[in-house]
Order: sequence, then structure tokens, then C-alpha cells
Amino acid sequence: MRALVVEDEAGVASFIQRGLQEAMFAVDVAADGEVGLERAVNGQYDVIVLDLMLPQRDGFSVLRTLRERSISTPIICLTARDALDDRVRGLNLGADDYLVKPFNFVELLARIRAVLRRGQAVTDNPIVVGDLTVDVVTRAVERSGQRIDLSAREFALLEYLARHAGEVLSRTMILERVWDMHHDPQTNVVDVHINRLRRKVDSGFASPLIHTVRGSGYVLKAD
Repeated sequence: MRALVVEDEAGVASFIQRGLQEAMFAVDVAADGEVGLERAVNGQYDVIVLDLMLPQRDGFSVLRTLRERSISTPIICLTARDALDDRVRGLNLGADDYLVKPFNFVELLARIRAVLRRGQAVTDNPIVVGDLTVDVVTRAVERSGQRIDLSAREFALLEYLARHAGEVLSRTMILERVWDMHHDPQTNVVDVHINRLRRKVDSGFASPLIHTVRGSGYVLKAD
């Protein structure tokens, strides 16, 4: 999952970023409304955490513009003011949820996961590719009925591959979705994790599911 945090308070932004990264989100941060809007329009995010009191362009304006452009990414608004009018205004503009500062990170994470579940069709879970089953709710993985234990990062990588089964995904695409936009595109972290994943998902089975497309990237597909 990939998240955008639009927050001008450096301490709060870092707090949210670290927490989401520990929960295996790839996280980008914008410190003002203009940059946040540009990234939200041009990036592909699963969720946006949007502060309402921002320099350059306030959160209400960012929210309104995104919805006017038919960008339906789930948005959770943050504000230091516990005012009913602000909450109503934000929800009417298209916010999916609202959280008042100060807040506990566990509550923010629970709300993020809730809006993500609401946005997924029931048929999205579990994801089945050949004899591989990936349950994105319980985070359980099985192949031919055999349980496969993955680290959090390995699961995030497999989930991304599974959601795009049959599509060739470049290393850059994988870096942006499973890690974040600041990783060096020359790093071999993707190849290292793909190799680890192959040992767990493909080793011991008759046919591989994870394939290398030379010069292009990787694809998860059943023969």
C-alpha cells in the first residue's frame, strides 16, 4: 500500500510516516497544500492523510480540487480544531474520515485500514492466482493448501504482484508502491526481495508463479 501524508508540522508528519512505514506502507510526505495536491493528482496512492491547516493551499481546497477532478482516493482529514462545522464541511467535500489532533497512531492506522476495506470489493479478497491464495485481511498465504510464512515486506510485495497478476511490473513501479518514491532506482532491493519470495512461493512446486521479464521487470502469473 502507498500513502501520501500532507502535513506541515514536521514532527507530526515524521510521526505518521514512521508509523505507516512500520505497518509496511510506502509513504510520501508533502509539507504544503500545493505540493500535496500535485503529488495526489500525479501519484497513485491507496490513501491520503490530509491536514486541513496547511500553507500555500489549505486542506479544504486540496480536498475539493481532488474530488472535482474525480480522484476517489480515500482521504482522512486531520485538524487541531474539534469544530462540528469543520467536520461537516470536510465530509461534505468528500473526506472519508476525520481525526482531531492530538491522536493516537493506532487509531489513525485503524481508520486507514477501515477506509481501505470499504473501498475494496468483496471479490478482491482473497486474491487467487493459480494455486496461490493471498488473503489481504488475515495476511495468510497458501499454495496448494500449504501455508507460506512471509515477512511483512514480503507480503506487501506479493500482494502488489497478486493484485496485478499477469501484468509486467518494473522495478521502479515496485519500488514506488512497496517502498517509497525516495528509494534509489539503482538499488537491488527489489531483486533481493523477489529472490527471497521465490524461495518461499515457488520452491518445491511444479511450476513457478513469479517470472522475470528480462529488461522489463517481474510478473506473477500461472501457466
